[in-house]
Amino acid sequence: MSENSTVTACCLIIGNEVLSGRTKDANLGWLAERLTDMGIRMAEARVIPDVEEVIIDAVNEAREKYTYVFTTGGIGPTHDDITSLCVAKAFGVEIYRNPEAKALLESFIPVERLNEARLKMADVPVGSTLIENPVSKAPGFQMGNVYVMAGVPSIMRAMFDGLAAGLVGGKKMESIAVASYLPEGTVAAPLGEIQDGHPNVEIGSYPFFRAGNFGCTLISRGTDMDELEAVAEEVRQMIIELGGEPINEDLITPAEVTNEKDY
Repeated sequence: MSENSTVTACCLIIGNEVLSGRTKDANLGWLAERLTDMGIRMAEARVIPDVEEVIIDAVNEAREKYTYVFTTGGIGPTHDDITSLCVAKAFGVEIYRNPEAKALLESFIPVERLNEARLKMADVPVGSTLIENPVSKAPGFQMGNVYVMAGVPSIMRAMFDGLAAGLVGGKKMESIAVASYLPEGTVAAPLGEIQDGHPNVEIGSYPFFRAGNFGCTLISRGTDMDELEAVAEEVRQMIIELGGEPINEDLITPAEVTNEKDY
């Protein structure tokens, strides 16, 4: 894979408990940041239920479309933990009790507690490679370009840290931010024209509220720093032409960013 290739990823967050709101996902943001630092663009994320056909379809769609697919959740001991089985079906292979995974469970769980439900966590697709779990031993696995990890954040992060060295990234995304006290509705049309002129750059607008005034930070993202500098200069000139003043993005603290809109 060349350095200039666009390397993409999809995250499938699996679990009825996330869709119901009972469990708050804490994995996606962390994973996206790690991948971005590696030159891997998180292109899509989905939250899907513990439904066999939905998981199978989502895995097959994502693995055909993206460089890497990461799943979180659904590899525990209960009846609704069906991710391993579904990934096996997506690849058209059987599931089996992996001896290495079984030995890991036996080393961690007392024999009197190691029932069939817990042993299910050693069942993985034929042809898969185990992903180490240094926290609670029950492993994840890799099947092709699909990486199956736990939903518990501390375990997921430990699993990812172990597999990250095997991922190949592309050219790292860079960003330049320019802020002003102009509301989004004022900059929207000319900003769209700048975006149209630079299809290889992503331009986003992020509103903030400070000292009683609304404004927005305009962030340009891409892999070509020269083009990003050119876009940032166009944005600065746009702000000036609209009667505003470009300000240092660092002056806007995270606490001031808001979802409120002043159109």
